[in-house]
Amino acid sequence: MLTIESGKKHRFCDGVSRRNFLRIGSLAMGGLSLPQILQAQDLSGKKDSQKSVIMIFLSGGPPHQDWFDLKPEAPAEIRGPREPIATNVPGIEICELMPQLAKVADKFAFIRSMAGSDNRHASFQCMTGRLFRQQPQGGWPSLGSTLSKLHESTNPVVPPFIGLSPRMRNAPWADPGQPGFLGMAHSAFKPSAEGKADMILNGVNAERLDDRKALLASLDNMRRRAEVVDDMQGIDAYTKQAFGILTSSKLAQALDLSKEDPKLRDRYGRGSTKPAGYGDAGPLLNDYFLMARRLVEVGVRCVTLAYGRWDWHGKPHGTIFEHEEEHFPMLDQGLTALMEDLENRGMDKDVSVVVWGEFGRTPRISPAVGRDHWPKVSCAMLAGGGMRTGQVIGSTNRFAEHVKDRPVGYDEVFATLYHNLGIDVNTATVDDLSGRPMYLVDQAQPIKELI
Repeated sequence: MLTIESGKKHRFCDGVSRRNFLRIGSLAMGGLSLPQILQAQDLSGKKDSQKSVIMIFLSGGPPHQDWFDLKPEAPAEIRGPREPIATNVPGIEICELMPQLAKVADKFAFIRSMAGSDNRHASFQCMTGRLFRQQPQGGWPSLGSTLSKLHESTNPVVPPFIGLSPRMRNAPWADPGQPGFLGMAHSAFKPSAEGKADMILNGVNAERLDDRKALLASLDNMRRRAEVVDDMQGIDAYTKQAFGILTSSKLAQALDLSKEDPKLRDRYGRGSTKPAGYGDAGPLLNDYFLMARRLVEVGVRCVTLAYGRWDWHGKPHGTIFEHEEEHFPMLDQGLTALMEDLENRGMDKDVSVVVWGEFGRTPRISPAVGRDHWPKVSCAMLAGGGMRTGQVIGSTNRFAEHVKDRPVGYDEVFATLYHNLGIDVNTATVDDLSGRPMYLVDQAQPIKELI
């Protein structure tokens, strides 16, 4: 966390007198200054498209058999109380608690046969497409970090990779995606809620700008001055670019939802900032969905977020079905509003959306009226990105215990997302810490049913 202070108090438009400061999350870690980060990113990037990804991580693993792989003919201890409803695609049925999704099922692809879960309570596999064990030195980079390396953002004053997940008591759920061996230069930018209003520096006087420029230079601690004189012009250029980001209001405007029509915010559902479930995970904050749309609209390549708490083991923390009655309708509203909004703005072909969790839930309802961890099979939904939607991929057996047809790996989903972004996983590589080129996925190909 980088905090820049002027030492003076100023009155903001909300009428609150506060010390003027700027907080930039994850842009000054590991001893790197913002100019160094920009320089590292510049070594990679082609800014040749507006394509991007929104990744919605359902912390804890959603119950596939209660969502869109319902088994109405199974015994009561398997099927539970949820009834399937028809969608606007003949033959596809989903949970009765998601009627808005049922009306626009043609905009989504439903994967019922996700296989190969690492059985870890963490966002890691959903963010990297890889297993946690046997990582290379530095670790596997996440999707957002890889896109930061390969493509950057489409706007020089906007970070290419933003993580909206808040801090959580269960930290592995809050991880927006690690940079791995690509280095901290490609970490997620994590704007803190309390710092959003202070990211707008336009309109300040020259003295205050000079203060910030001096402090930015001091953060480098004169280390760059030891380099050869011929390199100084390039260093100054990156410092200038860094200062442009710090003084631009482009990102702050994208994060400022007050600029949106209140009716649109109501369509998304707004949601709550209160931690969901047992209090150790992210909130059901539908503002995240709207904020994600605003961020990709201004050029962010990848936005990740964690939504709710889906780890429902049952009493004494409430039955799984009580939690579903809270979570499913909120997700229904926010997700359908996002896709409707993207389509209305002509962005649906360029923005890929993926919704998933780290594993599924047990087919049999427990005595505590919950479903426990079930890594044998899980589910995912994809939308946008020019994919062929309005279909179901894969199936499970009659009790939703294991994959029956067409197992789909996490790496296949990643290969599909890269394909949607115009990246060929058969040729594209990123260098590890030893300079060895590494493929983005291991042999996986895009899901043929979708492309």
